[in-house]
Parts: sequence; structure tokens; C-alpha cells
Amino acid sequence: MGRPMRATRSWLALLIAGIALTGCAKHVDTRVAGDDDAALDGIEARLDELRAREQGDDLTCAQQCDVSAKTCATAEELCGLVERQADRDDLPPRCARAREQCAGAGDGCTRCQAP
Repeated sequence: MGRPMRATRSWLALLIAGIALTGCAKHVDTRVAGDDDAALDGIEARLDELRAREQGDDLTCAQQCDVSAKTCATAEELCGLVERQADRDDLPPRCARAREQCAGAGDGCTRCQAP
């Protein structure tokens, strides 16, 4: 009978140690660069789609201005992600391109509204 009791104590000690270690987990930032890179790529793909739509000849002025607003909102979303990664030198040019696209789309909206 001594052996089963000793085995039970060993398992119980391991279980308690496991629970204690799990309960003491530190808060860790779950964001990783790969996730942000994937998000940036997705946002840039949306900007490409908006650029293609903007360059279509069949947009009404209202549609042109809608594309402009969406382009600028998407550009700011991208720049927000870039700002979170201030230590990366490769990202600011992506933000600058997105803002240039926003400015161009805004110009298109302004042109179609001019008399």
C-alpha cells in the first residue's frame, strides 16, 4: 500500500506545481510583427482595389467621392499600424504612399465637383 500512496503524492505534487505555474503567468503582448505585416499587406491590397476602382471611367461624382473617403480612411488605418511599429524603418514609406493615394483620390473628388 505504500507504493500507490507515494505515486499519488507525486502526481498530486506535480498537479499543484502545474497549477501554480499556470496561475502565475505574466501578461505578454500577443502582437507579433508577422500579424502586423499581414494586416499591412491586407490594407495595401484594399488600397490597390480602391485605386483600380478610382481609375475606372464609369464612376459618378458621388461614387468618386465615396472611393476617395474610403481610400483616406484605409490610408489612415495603415498609418496607424505603421505608427505602432516606430522601430521599423521600412514602414513609413508605405504610410507616405497611402497618404499620397488619399490626396490623389481627394483631388479626383474635388475635380468632379467643380463647375
